[in-house]
Amino acid sequence: MPDNIRIGISACLAGHKVRYDGTAAKAEHLTGSLAKYLEFVPVCPEAACGMGVPREAVRLVGDPENPRLKGRQTGKDWTDTMRAWAESFLPELEKARLCGFIFKAKSPSNGIGRVKVYRESGGQPASYAGVGIFAAMVMKRFPLLPVEDDGRLHDAGLRANFVERIFTERRWQEFLDNSTSRRGLIDFHTRHKMLIRSHDVTGYRELGKMAAENGRPDDLFSRYHDRLAQAMALRPTVRKNVDVLMHILGYFKKQLSSDEKQECLELIENYRNELVPLIVPVTLFNHFVRKYDVQYLRDQYYLNPHPLDLKLRNHA
Repeated sequence: MPDNIRIGISACLAGHKVRYDGTAAKAEHLTGSLAKYLEFVPVCPEAACGMGVPREAVRLVGDPENPRLKGRQTGKDWTDTMRAWAESFLPELEKARLCGFIFKAKSPSNGIGRVKVYRESGGQPASYAGVGIFAAMVMKRFPLLPVEDDGRLHDAGLRANFVERIFTERRWQEFLDNSTSRRGLIDFHTRHKMLIRSHDVTGYRELGKMAAENGRPDDLFSRYHDRLAQAMALRPTVRKNVDVLMHILGYFKKQLSSDEKQECLELIENYRNELVPLIVPVTLFNHFVRKYDVQYLRDQYYLNPHPLDLKLRNHA
């Protein structure tokens, strides 16, 4: 596995007491076992842009497509202040080479979606389609960066998908640090084939064609990364995982006994019917990979996409 993965995170989620009322909102589901593999870069745009702690609570007001950030009681407009601070801060964030960002759900500065936007006249929210001022700027500046919010990451499937994305992004960074050759890209793609296939079959095919191209490396790598990020953003499904598992089984045609093959088929069918989680057939395949020393499968990140103690496939 890669060294610790650098992740941006809303500072309150990391336990910093920077909320408007001077409290934290530590996300235990993100700062528990997962934190062993992450290096958090905490950011509180409200405190950092000069609002102070504690401070007046703020909300989004006006046009949901281009809202203003205003104080709830005084109506003081912080929009330009926050945007100016963010413009100066984003280059520093770029230097950090983040592999993902976890934002505070529904925050007027940090929410990535479903943020309340109020009418200028006050009262009830006119829309729930807002995006936090700072979060919107981060996503615009880094469109390929995996992002999620703490609320969505309570969902086991979304959490597993996000973790697979950030580990893949870290491996991509390591590839760029160590190789600038097409041969290196082919090796990267080969090791990720089945993982990509479990997210996006069309993307899997398109990326395979890209890896075989003879274009300029800088252009080719940029296009590959863009399509890789799109593919990995799609969630794996039972159907897509079954397709990959059957594909893996095909690599054991000459090694497995009839009983072993039948055991694999039964476990895949049990997974298809949601009687067992994904970790069950994957564990059996890892056993056969070691037993029969199938090098191609040993190198496939699909079988070991992240540390086992995260238990992300125990509920999939």
